[in-house]
Amino acid sequence: MLQCIFLLSDSGEVLLEKQLTGHRVDRSICAWFWEQSIAQGDSFKFMPVIASPTHYIFQVFREGITFLACTQVEMPPLMATEFLCRVADVLSDYLGGLNEDLIKDNFVIVYELLDEMIDNGFPLTTEPNILREMIALPNIVSKVLSVVTGTSSNVSNTLPVATASCVPWRKMDPKNTSNEVYVDLVEEMDAIISRDGTLVKCEIYGEVQVNSHLSGLPDLTLSFANASILNDVRFHPCVRLRPWESQQILSFVPPDGQFKLMSYRVKKLKNIPIYVKPQLSSDSGICRISVLVGIKNDPRKPIDSITVEFQLPPCVLSANLTPNHGTVNILANKTCSWSIGRLPKDKAPSLSGTLVLAAGLERLPVFPTFQVGFRVMGTALSGLQIDKLDFKNLPSRPYKGFRGLTRAGEYQVRS
Repeated sequence: MLQCIFLLSDSGEVLLEKQLTGHRVDRSICAWFWEQSIAQGDSFKFMPVIASPTHYIFQVFREGITFLACTQVEMPPLMATEFLCRVADVLSDYLGGLNEDLIKDNFVIVYELLDEMIDNGFPLTTEPNILREMIALPNIVSKVLSVVTGTSSNVSNTLPVATASCVPWRKMDPKNTSNEVYVDLVEEMDAIISRDGTLVKCEIYGEVQVNSHLSGLPDLTLSFANASILNDVRFHPCVRLRPWESQQILSFVPPDGQFKLMSYRVKKLKNIPIYVKPQLSSDSGICRISVLVGIKNDPRKPIDSITVEFQLPPCVLSANLTPNHGTVNILANKTCSWSIGRLPKDKAPSLSGTLVLAAGLERLPVFPTFQVGFRVMGTALSGLQIDKLDFKNLPSRPYKGFRGLTRAGEYQVRS
């Protein structure tokens, strides 16, 4: 049972406080949390559960906003973490993003959503489709009316019919002029490449995202050609578990609109799409740097949005870097960002230049780690393939489309 929820800004300011039970959690717990976060650094942000002197604290960090939940009683930690993730997703969907200004401008909406999503410390209604029927999306007209009439409630006077049905994630008998469904495989590749080019680790986190606009109460079945490669699968509540456990097929009644059907991991991959070869040599207080980028395993689809970033060590006084393709920017925090875009066909992009070290240093004492970004449209680099998508309970055959997208996650090259 959760007892309180806090939303914190980047600076540690408490943006929102929601007490969930009769036991009041003092706001000083946020000050303790922020002091520990500053003292322990970034590693503290990756701790999902923290034991404070008085409470257990669960945290989720999204787009500069820290979501905290507190409790003093034993409870499944994954339930608290999953609920905070769902709150972050719903707020992002309602507000069109997540930042400090959006939350401050929509305090009423945020509190109303939390009132419906959790009751006396236990998760209640977390499905976005049902919440949209209960609480209207914020818009200019509603804000003007609240100022003129003095009423600011966006909560509907009637309970959605779907809350009493066996499929509470779907509106009752929705009508769509064009019956269509789109399935996207969206993947992020995490990789670590050693200084000699050896692939240390490579895995993919992926999501099956569905955008459904089907009338009535359709029953869908989605199957993969190679489902055996999937690990750590997680499903939307609409997925029936028994067909997956017995035949590894997804059988479900979809929500209306866009939703995440499942997430998965594919581990121990051996192929990466691009290589980054950094070379650093230093002598007499000058460090010469050269970085070469190219295609390692051609995915047969265009690779674009390629970026290479690295942090200049504190001992570097100045840098003179020149690319043969793209642009280089050195930010105030000494982060060097090289934007390449799409790889040219006539040459391999390279970055070269010199770094001037602080007085008294002959060689560079710390070598940077290169963070690589890219995007591959039209394919899932994990190799996952959709076999077929079947429909039941539909009067006519709908249009269906499939698409793949892979982008870089934590893609690191050590130097």
